[in-house]
Amino acid sequence: MRKIILSILGILIIVASFFLAKQIINSKTRPRAKVEKVVKTVFTETVTNRTVPIIVPANGNLMAKRRVELYAEVQGVFQKTNRLFKAGQPYRKGETIIKIDAAEYYASVQSAKSNLYNLITSIMPDLRLDYPEVFPKWQAYLSEFDLNRTTPPLPEMTTEKEKFFISGRGILTNYYNVKNQEQRLRKYSISAPFNGILTEALVTEGSLVRSGQKLGEFINTDTYELEVSISKTYSDLLKLNEHVDLVNLDRTKTYKGVISRINGNIDLATQTIKAFIEVSDPDLKEGMYLEANLNAKQETDAIEIDRSLLLENDQIFVVRDSLLDLIDVRPVYFSDKKVVLKDVPEGISILTKPVVGAFDGMLVKKYKRETAKIEN
Repeated sequence: MRKIILSILGILIIVASFFLAKQIINSKTRPRAKVEKVVKTVFTETVTNRTVPIIVPANGNLMAKRRVELYAEVQGVFQKTNRLFKAGQPYRKGETIIKIDAAEYYASVQSAKSNLYNLITSIMPDLRLDYPEVFPKWQAYLSEFDLNRTTPPLPEMTTEKEKFFISGRGILTNYYNVKNQEQRLRKYSISAPFNGILTEALVTEGSLVRSGQKLGEFINTDTYELEVSISKTYSDLLKLNEHVDLVNLDRTKTYKGVISRINGNIDLATQTIKAFIEVSDPDLKEGMYLEANLNAKQETDAIEIDRSLLLENDQIFVVRDSLLDLIDVRPVYFSDKKVVLKDVPEGISILTKPVVGAFDGMLVKKYKRETAKIEN
C-alpha cells in the first residue's frame, strides 16, 4: 500500500512539474527587434538650362611652319664657313649655311664667259659696216661686260636681220650656256632662306658631298604648327582664324593658337579631318606635345554632368519628394569625363554623385548644404 501511494505521488509531482515548467516558459516574453529604415543621404543640385560650349579635345606634336631639307645638287668637298655646321646652330637670313669647293667648276664658267666675250668682239667689225644702227648698243654691252660679275642680259634685238645675224654667229647659244653654268655655280653655296636654326647636320667639314645627298634640316623657330585630327562630325564646325587654347603635357603653361588651315580630305580609315593650329611662343620647341581644346559649337538649353551619372538607357536619377525617380534625357555630346544633356526639366533636382544600389522609388535624404546650381 505504501509503495502504491509513493508511486502515485511521484507521478503527480512529475505531471505538476511539467505543467509548471510549461507555464513558466509561456510566461517569458521576448522583445521584438525593431527594423530601422536606412535613408541614404544624396548630393543634389538644381538644374538651370543654359548654352553649353562643346569643346573638342585634340592633341599632337609641334612642327615648324617653315622648314627646309638641305640637299646637295652638285658634288665637291664641304668647306669651312663662318659658323660650324652643327645641330642647334642659328643662322640669319642670307647667311651661308653650306659651301662646297667650286674652284674647278668656277674656272670652267670663267672660260665659257671669256668665249662669249670673244665671240661678241669678233662680230663688232661686221656690225659697224652692215648694221651701224645697232652697233652702239652692242659696243655698250661689251663695255659693261665683266668676267668677275654675272653675265648681263644681251641687248634687245629689234629687227629680224639683227636676230638672224646674232643667232647665226652662235651668240645666243653661247650666252644661254653661260647662264646655265652660272646657275649651277650658285648651287655650290646654300644660304639661309630665313632666320632659323639647324636641327639636323649629316655632314662635317672636309666631307665629300655627292649630288642628291641630304645634308641637314633647317627650320624657322618663330612660328609652329600643331596638326590635330578631328572627327568628321565637327568638320563643318571648324572655322579658319578661330582661336584655340593649347596646354603642354604637364599642364603648367597655356598657349594661344589660331586655326590656320583645314584639310579638305577626310581620312578613310579613321573618318577624321586634319586641322592645323598656328602658334608662336619663345618657349616652344619642335616636337613638343600639346593638347588643344577646339570650340566646336554652342548647344542651347542643355546641361553638363559627369558621365558616371548617365545610365545605359539614357536616363538619370532625380529626387522628387525624398524619392529617387528616373527621367529620360537626350545626350548630345560625350567627352572623356562629361556628357552634355538636353530635355532636362528646368529646376529639377538631380544627383551630382552616384549612389550605390540606387533604384527607382528609393527613399533618400538631400544633403543639407545644397547651395550650388548647375547652370547649363
